[in-house]
Amino acid sequence: MSSIKIVKKNERTPSLWSGGKTTQLAIFPKDADYSVRNFNWRISTAIVEVEDSLFTHLPGINRVIMILDGEMYLDHEGHHSVFLKPFEQDRFDGGWTTRSKGKVTDFNLMLAKGYDGELIAIHLEKDNPDVSLALNGQAEVFYCVAGFVRVVTSDEEIFILEKGDTMILNSKIKNITLQNDEDINASVIRASIY
Repeated sequence: MSSIKIVKKNERTPSLWSGGKTTQLAIFPKDADYSVRNFNWRISTAIVEVEDSLFTHLPGINRVIMILDGEMYLDHEGHHSVFLKPFEQDRFDGGWTTRSKGKVTDFNLMLAKGYDGELIAIHLEKDNPDVSLALNGQAEVFYCVAGFVRVVTSDEEIFILEKGDTMILNSKIKNITLQNDEDINASVIRASIY
């Protein structure tokens, strides 16, 4: 893949699942198909529109979920349960039977065997408007949750992310700075894949 790819919010089409809508933000390899589960990693958002839902059974896939809006109770049958508020996360095996309670918007990282990853919420506020980051993942994905964010790479390229936009960077990019020049707070989710 090229070093940097920006996917604007209006360039993606949500699809339906039993509990609401999901939107794929990134998948690798780029020609992988989620429906046949031939991906190494996948990132998506989901809107859970029903109070009680059963997660899709994904054996062999490790999952990390972070709540963006709302609150959710997750019950991983025979394993653990957790209550999540915005920007809190849970890591679990996609082969587990997982039920949720709560209408939320969430952010999902799915990892096939041999891959690992993590999610970090970054908040850019008026009194702390920028942050510099060293990038060490095989791929790094940034999803703008709120506000407007200027991204400056180590090569001095500048990109603007608005709410709902996604930026995908491969390992050639080593450093970026995220900047918020607006009067409103901005939030970004960073997904690092190893």
